[in-house]
Amino acid sequence: MQIKADTIEGYIEQLPEERKQAIKKLRQTILENLPGGFEETISYGMIGYVVPHSVYADGYHVDPKLPLPFMNLASQKNYIALYHSGVYADKELLGWFTQEYPNHCTTKLDMGKSCIRFKKIGQIPYGLIAELTKKMSCQEWIGIYESNIKR
Repeated sequence: MQIKADTIEGYIEQLPEERKQAIKKLRQTILENLPGGFEETISYGMIGYVVPHSVYADGYHVDPKLPLPFMNLASQKNYIALYHSGVYADKELLGWFTQEYPNHCTTKLDMGKSCIRFKKIGQIPYGLIAELTKKMSCQEWIGIYESNIKR
């Protein structure tokens, strides 16, 4: 489900009514818990949280003109998705998240490499997402990114 928007508000405005509140609440949860240094923007047609060039001048290796991506929030066709690069790149963080998930949710974890899918909007574990968001600083993410990319 591709939404064409230039602003966060424009993105949210185009969402189906039943998803607007969940996306707004997830966004607020992320913003309240996101460590310093990250910046909210539209990234890859989604709400994105990136390391801006002012913090990491090299940018994203795939296209250095783009800031370094970290997290994205999106309304997909059949679910709401939270993409978190840290759980993909850090096995310890992934282990923590998968172990904690059942303590916050009765639904089975539906996850890809970095994509956490929420098919039941009423069962999004906002508290767990808050904890996950706090777990990795901007500098920690840059360090992990560089150790995996600049080999």
